[in-house]
Formats: sequence, structure tokens, C-alpha cells
Amino acid sequence: MQPDYRVIACVTKTHGRKGEVVAVPADGLPLLMREGLRVCVVPPLLKGDRWHEVLDVDDGPHGQLVALSGVTDQGAASKIVGRSLLASVADLPEDLTLHDGARLVGRDVVDSRLGAIGHVEEVMFGTAQDVWVVRGGDLGEVLVPAVDAIVTSVPADGPIQVTLPPGLLDPAGMGE
Repeated sequence: MQPDYRVIACVTKTHGRKGEVVAVPADGLPLLMREGLRVCVVPPLLKGDRWHEVLDVDDGPHGQLVALSGVTDQGAASKIVGRSLLASVADLPEDLTLHDGARLVGRDVVDSRLGAIGHVEEVMFGTAQDVWVVRGGDLGEVLVPAVDAIVTSVPADGPIQVTLPPGLLDPAGMGE
């Protein structure tokens, strides 16, 4: 079976003289670059390596500062600006589906107690946790924390199953 690959970041600019680049998450993904991750530059350069290992990563306010194997100077780094970085899905976090805005927006959300509560309209990325903005049901807007304790299952297709804790919809417990 062929491995599945995913675009995880886009290289936006060079940084410094040692070949570091700034990579921003693609398609609303969280920061996924980490030391030791193998990434592929696409579209590939006509000459040089396509595959690189992430040697060092620093998270910043506008993306991640990344050092890649084989990219050792500003000239080499400038050649990959504007290109995307792919990684094997097998090398990405198992809970990536919980944070993948491109695959979540538009999906129906069903609570184990209340039934259909709407569809995901937006994913708000946070430092502690992501929050899904769910709208379209009788409950109006529901902010669903994307944590394992609440999100029961995210199948490849079909509705997302959640179990909202009492009091999430109404602090007085009126949603029960």
C-alpha cells in the first residue's frame, strides 16, 4: 500500500545566513514541524534533494523557524521559498483530525444526548486547545472544545460524534 502524504506547511521566507526558513501551517493546520520529521519540498527543485530532515524548529508568532538538512545557506533557502512541505501521514500526530480545519468545516456534529447540534463553521486554534464553532441547529452557536473527553469520534465521513458535558451550553444546566 502506498504511503499517504499531506501538505503540512508552506515556506514563506528565509531567515539568517545559515539556511533557516520560516514555515507556516497549511490549510489551517496546527504547527506540525518537529525535529527528526522527514519532509518533501514540492514542487521539487530541478537540482538537489527533494527530501529533508527537520534538524531544528523554533515556534514563533508567525510560523516556525526551521532548519532542514541539505539547506545550509541563504541561497539554498531562497530556492524553496514559496514551496510546500509534505510529510507522511503516518509521521503526523494521531489526533490530527481533531485540528484539521480543512477536513472539519462543514461536517455535521451530533451529541450523544441532544442529537444533531449543527455543523462546524470554523475552527479556532488555541495554545491549550482548539475550539470548534458549531452553528445551524436549534441551539444556535455552540463552542465545542476539541478534546478527547468531548469528541467521541471523527470518522472519515459522516457526522462527528461528541458528548457535551452538562453546563457547556447553559451554565445553569438548562440544556439538560
